[in-house]
Amino acid sequence: MAPTSHEPSDDSDRILQLEEEVDQLKEAVVSHAVVDQAIGMIVALGRVGPDEGWAVLKDVSQHTNIKLRSVAELILRWGRDGRMPPEIRVELEEALERHGPTQIPGASPQ
Repeated sequence: MAPTSHEPSDDSDRILQLEEEVDQLKEAVVSHAVVDQAIGMIVALGRVGPDEGWAVLKDVSQHTNIKLRSVAELILRWGRDGRMPPEIRVELEEALERHGPTQIPGASPQ
């Protein structure tokens, strides 16, 4: 008798694989939301556009050698309670200097 492709162990392995994929997708969605929120804070507080906000976040991550999501979480925490590690604050200020600020639409030039 030839083995079938749907033996119980094959199904169990496939279910485990699919559960792992679902967990990874859930993590990616959460991570994406955190990054998007941090970019929104940078855009609003730094008076830069969304593309510049993304560039600022990437620069801070690269220059501090901290994962992008972790930097985003630190920026969100800063928005909630005003605390930010000094090395992140310095790099954030420097990145904003490099990428902005842009002029607020409708405001008179400085």
